Amino acid sequence: MQKKVYFYATCLGTAAMQTTVLNSIKLLRSAGVEVIFKKDQTCCGQPSYNTGYFKDTKKIALFNAELFSEDLPVVIPSGSCGGMMSHDYLELFKNDSNYEKIKNFSSRVIELSQYLEKIGFSIEDKGEPIKVTWHTNCHAFRVQKSIEANKNLLKKLKNVELVELKYEEECCGFGGTFSVKEPEISNAMAIAKVNDIVNSGAKIILSADGGCLLNIKGTIDKMGLDIKCYHLYDFLVSRMEGVSL
Repeated sequence: MQKKVYFYATCLGTAAMQTTVLNSIKLLRSAGVEVIFKKDQTCCGQPSYNTGYFKDTKKIALFNAELFSEDLPVVIPSGSCGGMMSHDYLELFKNDSNYEKIKNFSSRVIELSQYLEKIGFSIEDKGEPIKVTWHTNCHAFRVQKSIEANKNLLKKLKNVELVELKYEEECCGFGGTFSVKEPEISNAMAIAKVNDIVNSGAKIILSADGGCLLNIKGTIDKMGLDIKCYHLYDFLVSRMEGVSL
């Protein structure tokens, strides 16, 4: 597999989770991958698509297809945005004259853990024995289908015990604009998710989706619980470098 890629940081990555973006690139470089970062990159269009602004979303999709025009993988540290660009773009451009252009772009989109798995990424776990649990992002699970690859990376860590949540596939209530439109329902779902985490006995919750993590962390903080939240790629780098969390 070609070890030169575009890196797509996502809106949350550039606005609120810059450390995760840098750690994701660090993982790629540790695997000998050349990373191209286009400074003009923007949103994947998922918020406008989910709200019904299809014409505006098409403009965003075409911008991305033209920005990442070379025949290289487009690696994303988010199954949610990955699902939008690899699957939902195709639905959006059905019966459109630009379908083939979008199809070419979408076929090159891949979530980071899926890419690392394809190139045979290996990691040495330098951390202390620790127990963690995992939150499955809805879009990553049902559309991008990147959860298995996410967990396969964790299984490479010899000192990490993964405890599965009883209701792992239940949404955390974020859902992008859903949490804004339906705050009461969203809050109830987030509390249910956090209670599931508490019942797991783990003191660390991991996920490969920034939006879900922000939502879960906010609820954990409001509930005054001693549980830490980490993005998968921040956690992997900490284990690779032997940094205590």
